[in-house]
Amino acid sequence: MNEMELKYGCNPNQKPARIFMKENQELPIQVLSGRPGYINLLDAFNGWQLVRELKKATGLPAAASFKHVSPAGAAVGLPLDETLAKIYWVDDMGELSPLASAYARARGADRMSSFGDFISLSDVCDVDTAKLIKREVSDGVIAPGYEPEALEILKAKKNGNYCVIQIDESYEPEPVERKQVFGVVFEQGRNDLDINKELLSNVVTENKEIPELAKIDLIISLITLKYTQSNSVCYAKGGQAIGIGAGQQSRVHCTRLAGQKADNWYLRQAPQVLSLQFVDGIKRADRDNAIDVYIGDEYMDVLADGAWEKIFKVKPPVFAKEEKRAWLDGMTEVALGSDAFFPFGDNIERAYKSGVKYIAQPGGSVRDDNVIETCNKYGMAMAFTGIRLFHH
Repeated sequence: MNEMELKYGCNPNQKPARIFMKENQELPIQVLSGRPGYINLLDAFNGWQLVRELKKATGLPAAASFKHVSPAGAAVGLPLDETLAKIYWVDDMGELSPLASAYARARGADRMSSFGDFISLSDVCDVDTAKLIKREVSDGVIAPGYEPEALEILKAKKNGNYCVIQIDESYEPEPVERKQVFGVVFEQGRNDLDINKELLSNVVTENKEIPELAKIDLIISLITLKYTQSNSVCYAKGGQAIGIGAGQQSRVHCTRLAGQKADNWYLRQAPQVLSLQFVDGIKRADRDNAIDVYIGDEYMDVLADGAWEKIFKVKPPVFAKEEKRAWLDGMTEVALGSDAFFPFGDNIERAYKSGVKYIAQPGGSVRDDNVIETCNKYGMAMAFTGIRLFHH
């Protein structure tokens, strides 16, 4: 098959819609269940490239959670500790397979943004991963294969309408890619840049030490950025992205947005949040929303109107700003990648507030000296990669 008709394009009014290959080529995918849409397939193909590269770079199974052609989360399959298992709502599932752990991390980094995601998996989907996917609200999944039992679990989701796509893992696209905008054809060489630890060898700060685990996190952040709508910045820690700022016109806004998401990820691990008692039967998405409100600045408004009674068994105490700041001061050893150079030191100042210790960015700004000086002030190690990772 070299053509697939789609229900519509990005929006219902955009018809007809299809994907297709040249006459002598076959599509590299099989749809095993459901009917993917235009944006689903954009997410699937970008996500597949991301996880394939993460697997190649780290040797570990990888997963990504995509929304609107940018990742909400990306991770490799490292084991989850008790706290992470709890904040990702998988503490009732026992020990997870490495692939399931990767998706739990990818989904759990920013659960609000991942709601209704499209999932990408680097390895054959196993039963553990399928059971995890079954309980989450998502549109579909792409993987190089599925265990028989896992496939049956996924095909039963959404009354049989859940999108399950199998991709030919040996498929390689042509070296030149094209797209049409406003009737004009754009052509460029495909971004096949290999992201590896050699890109981190030019450390320009006084602190030259980047431990191996931090290098893995920097590689994860850079590969994630390669498939994130620009401008973009990615915070990573412990084998996963913990905050992604995508599609912002100003780089400091990327840094702030991603930093806030990283802060929320860490605040969810605070004792005040872990001890919240939810009413019986509350949906997972409602719990996520409630936690986001609880750790936000608007929680006093929620307390005032009594809405807490619909969510919590016991009225939670206010998580004071000073308490939150004290907890966030414990977040350390965070890695930060940027898809283009930092033009001002204000990005570094913001990154420091979210525990950033290691940075990878292209360099090349006329204010590089100011950025390096700011890093030195906080004892950070920063590598200039010399490569830009814009994605549009």
